[in-house]
Amino acid sequence: MSIENIAKQMVAKGKGILAADESTGTMEKRLKSVNVECTETNRLNFRETLFTSSSMRDNISGVILFDETLRQKSSSGITIPELISKSGVLPGIKVDKGAKPLAGSKNEKITEGLDGLKARVEEYHKLGARFAKWRAVLSISADQPSMLSIKANAHALARYASIVQEADMVPIIEPEVLMDGDHNIDKCYEVTSRVLNECYKELELHNVNLKGTVLKPNMILPGKDCKSKSSTKEIAKKTLECIKNNMPKEVPGVAFLSGGQSEIEATRNLNEINKINDTSFHFTFSYGRALQQSALKTWAKSMDDKENVHKIFNHRAKMNGLSSKAEWTEKLEQ
Repeated sequence: MSIENIAKQMVAKGKGILAADESTGTMEKRLKSVNVECTETNRLNFRETLFTSSSMRDNISGVILFDETLRQKSSSGITIPELISKSGVLPGIKVDKGAKPLAGSKNEKITEGLDGLKARVEEYHKLGARFAKWRAVLSISADQPSMLSIKANAHALARYASIVQEADMVPIIEPEVLMDGDHNIDKCYEVTSRVLNECYKELELHNVNLKGTVLKPNMILPGKDCKSKSSTKEIAKKTLECIKNNMPKEVPGVAFLSGGQSEIEATRNLNEINKINDTSFHFTFSYGRALQQSALKTWAKSMDDKENVHKIFNHRAKMNGLSSKAEWTEKLEQ
């Protein structure tokens, strides 16, 4: 399958991407929060439980994996990528090495992992991965993000995307403007616009085929400490406007990150964006916590009760699948 067709499949209507690429450190925090020991067996058990749910066939187009998970075997003896592919779902892989302090800047980050990336993505392709993810993080404050931070992260994203496409994989472009801070929704709009604009300048410079990419941005939201809250309608309007003004028409679609929103907020906001979507772009989800949190709490109570975990996860995946088609309502959550 060509990278252009893979990208289209990733943002297919009614389906979205499960972000199950938490590093071991992040998984330790998640499992600790539900009083479960963070062992390799437990990490695999939880993830495999999600990967064997019926919503994988119905509402999930792709799964982003962590290096450890991509190399593991399921309880049935087949590899995790094979298990995921059996449901008609695309296996993907997180390839960045995390955000580190950016030299020459105050408290800003640059995502690392370009060294040796070509060899790694070639190996990941052989192991079954068909797309990749690289996350850049940018924060908002009185003097941030700096132009240095915006340009450095855009350049790294473009280098990554170019290398990934050479290995016949689709790069997810994820420049996340964090919700941390007391900034209002207009500030988020302005910063996200600058960030996306710079990213697409760099992607063009690096000859990246935009038809074979998927954008994973933040929604346009006020900072979590902002005193003035924004309505769902305002969030949807500004998010759609930001994408229309800053994302080239060649990109097949957007898989929004949840970025600190609750499960219901992430679903509600995506649904509202799709209700007013007057573009040819497909808008769907690429959620981690906003898909997994309730399932994780249920699994922690009884790891062998797969049926109940599936029920919880299937509901959340179905709700987000509906929101990707503007068919979700509050009543469906009851």
